[in-house]
Amino acid sequence: MARNATNKLLHKAKKSKSDEFYTQYCDIENELQYYREHFSDKVVYCNCDDPRVSNFFKYFAVNFDNLGLKKLIASCYVENKEGFSSSEAAKNGFYYEYHKENG
Repeated sequence: MARNATNKLLHKAKKSKSDEFYTQYCDIENELQYYREHFSDKVVYCNCDDPRVSNFFKYFAVNFDNLGLKKLIASCYVENKEGFSSSEAAKNGFYYEYHKENG
């Protein structure tokens, strides 16, 4: 029996002002398995809310060698979040570059 599609979760998120919906790691893994050969010697750029919790960043970092990536870059805008650099240059942003030398 098919269930009726509803937007209950979206309406609940709108009311609570919580609109953070992250793509599941398993969904990324299931979809990108078809494109593995396209990543060889490529640079992947992830513009994410927080690379420490981004499943896309995690996927590419974990599979860096298997995919044959050249470089993985993550960046985001931050407002004085704990755990990020507080230097003047990184005051409103975070940038991380991952490659074989620092991986």
